[in-house]
Amino acid sequence: MKEQYVLITGGAGFIGTNVARSYLEKNLPVHIFDNLGRAGVERNVSELQAAFPGMVRFTAADVRDANAVLSAVENASAIYHLAAQVAVTTSLEDPMDDLETNLIGTLNVLEAMRKLRTDASLLFTSTNKVYGRLSSVEICERGSRHQPVDDALARSGVSERQPLEFLSPYGCSKGSADQYVLDYAHSFGLRCCVFRMSCIYGRYQLGSEDQGWVAHFLRQALKREPITIYGDGKQVRDLLFVDDLVRAMHLAHASMDRIAGTVFNMGGGPRNSTSLLDLLDQIASLTGGRVRTEWGPERLADQRWFVADTARAHELLGWTPVIGIKEGLNKLYDWYQSRPALIEQVAAEVA
Repeated sequence: MKEQYVLITGGAGFIGTNVARSYLEKNLPVHIFDNLGRAGVERNVSELQAAFPGMVRFTAADVRDANAVLSAVENASAIYHLAAQVAVTTSLEDPMDDLETNLIGTLNVLEAMRKLRTDASLLFTSTNKVYGRLSSVEICERGSRHQPVDDALARSGVSERQPLEFLSPYGCSKGSADQYVLDYAHSFGLRCCVFRMSCIYGRYQLGSEDQGWVAHFLRQALKREPITIYGDGKQVRDLLFVDDLVRAMHLAHASMDRIAGTVFNMGGGPRNSTSLLDLLDQIASLTGGRVRTEWGPERLADQRWFVADTARAHELLGWTPVIGIKEGLNKLYDWYQSRPALIEQVAAEVA
């Protein structure tokens, strides 16, 4: 029997690289499966292979290739399905590509697991965009923030009981994949669960306007280049540092016999929520200079407020985020300072 490994689809990207390191540092082999579709991510693979010789298997392939997926799943002990088309804007430009990557790619992974009758556990990363604009939540302005009129909701955040509302091709493709993962757990007994992710940030993330905006904001400030704010900047998000996310992911895999078929809202929660305007102030303080801003119209399906209720993750996984926004920003800042070439890298090359 071939040696088993942890399979990470989309493993060359930001979250995938952090997940891979977490296993490699425990002397556990990983298989990174990635089409290298995002410029610059090949550096992450090379760095991991150099730091952990003989421990990193790499397959340059696309999750739309069912045969390649089947081969990769065959010897996986645990699977992180992170490969995705990640931007709402891109999904509006090419809905078919978005669907094929996010939905058909996910079905290829699930079908491989079903056909192989594997005992591997699967964690699928979904998105808070499956909740649409939270049309049932009445929003008001308070100072520099949007927040719910319902103070109890503002204190707790959005739970997994919130109705789904797919308002973009990206929401449709990720939301449909999300539902298929849960159904394959119930219909076929696969050991899998879903994380509906809020704003994740941290090392190995460069980000762009469309995805990874916290890192994008910080990097633009370090480059002394303007940051475009779409809407009024009072949109509120809860931020989760990647180390806290990876810890939750390990707990989910370890608990899969109990939690298969469960969905978790995964974010920093109310204690780690911030408006875009308030985050710009923190970044300005960190970088020692005024942040230049430009303004654009509010974007389609943008949520004016989203904060994850992480009570289910606390109850079932024993998990609570421990890294606050200030500490997390400092960690990301220090990572950039150790890699000055990334600050100068052209904006098209995002990891």
